[in-house]
Amino acid sequence: MKNKTKLLAAAFFAVAILFGTNVTVKAQMITPDKLRFGIGVDGGIATGAAHDYSNAVLGGTGRLQYGLTNNFAITLTSGYYNFFGKEEPGTDTKYQSLGMVPVKAGIKAFFAKNIYFGAEAGAGFETKTFLPQGYDNQDYQKDTKLILSPALGYASKSWDVAVRYENYSGQDNNYGLLGLRVAYGFGL
Repeated sequence: MKNKTKLLAAAFFAVAILFGTNVTVKAQMITPDKLRFGIGVDGGIATGAAHDYSNAVLGGTGRLQYGLTNNFAITLTSGYYNFFGKEEPGTDTKYQSLGMVPVKAGIKAFFAKNIYFGAEAGAGFETKTFLPQGYDNQDYQKDTKLILSPALGYASKSWDVAVRYENYSGQDNNYGLLGLRVAYGFGL
């Protein structure tokens, strides 16, 4: 299962590079040599090993985007995600939530009017880990994870809505999220 997830993420990343370098779209989607900033709300469901401890993920992100061509941009994204702890099976207690600070660099490649493929890679810094209630989080190591994240989105002049899969791997622990990001953006 872990290898399939990594293979799927790598395939999406390769397709993003392909689309980003070979696609020409007549409508201008990105203003070259211009910076944009977007503030987004991220929601989703936990996948992989995280699904044993959490069902829902909610967070916020900021994204800086720089247009290289009319249809291609590079991005830098960071923020905070909270994987809400779910009830332990057979008990009345909940797992502690997992906190994650992602720092990702990526691309946005438009292949049709307002429709883009995105791909990001970076690091995720755990701020707290899934533990049963009553355990002290300071006694447990918080890991840094490799993040790979393909996305498919719609962007207008002010709004950006994208569906993505985000994979976190490292330290023999692999999990992820299937998420939706809704963001408001503006030029700088």
